[in-house]
Amino acid sequence: MRLRLPEESPKEPPTGFKIAHPVLRADGGRAGFLGVSLGAAAPYGVLDHARCVYGRRHRVPHRRCDCGFHCVHERSTAEGLLVLAEHRKAVLLEVTVLGAYIRFERGFRYSRQRVRAMTVGPCPCGAAASVLADAGWGRDGQRALEAACGSCVGGRARWTLRTFAERAGQGLKVTAAPGAQAAADLPGMPELVAEAALLQARLDWFQGQLGRLGETGGGGGGPTPRT
Repeated sequence: MRLRLPEESPKEPPTGFKIAHPVLRADGGRAGFLGVSLGAAAPYGVLDHARCVYGRRHRVPHRRCDCGFHCVHERSTAEGLLVLAEHRKAVLLEVTVLGAYIRFERGFRYSRQRVRAMTVGPCPCGAAASVLADAGWGRDGQRALEAACGSCVGGRARWTLRTFAERAGQGLKVTAAPGAQAAADLPGMPELVAEAALLQARLDWFQGQLGRLGETGGGGGGPTPRT
């Protein structure tokens, strides 16, 4: 007897989340993505279908193979992968699961997908990213990109988030995650004025203490002995 997997007929395609490296063709043409595990074998576009990475001639996904696109159900699960050292420069993708898929406890393995949105993490310095810069590596004619701010990008080739979205096509939405310290968390003018007043009061008290020591002879040396 052949084991048959349960079939689903959802009214709307499922949504999932994954991480990947943004890439751009060496000639500056089409933009896409490169996976962080099995997906690292070949870049894929915003709307694409999976191929068996082992070169086997079977439909993807196959229950006796681990080929196909992979994603997780929860955004927080995918964000947790970005904490790993080897994934710090990857981006977060929101995808629509298309075609045949196999459901697992934490996600899907499936045949086709559409990348709907990409969230770029902060620059390594902690500031919000304003561009995608040349990461210094690539694969199969694709240049890998990484988040950078205007101060850290230096002389590297760079592309704006809008430019990447346009070259990726298919209505991809690209946004930058807030920096390590969002503007709302920074002290405003009233807080700075109050802090300055407190520092001035402490300085005045310190100067008063020094003045008192000067009036009483300061040095703490006692009366001069008679000879």
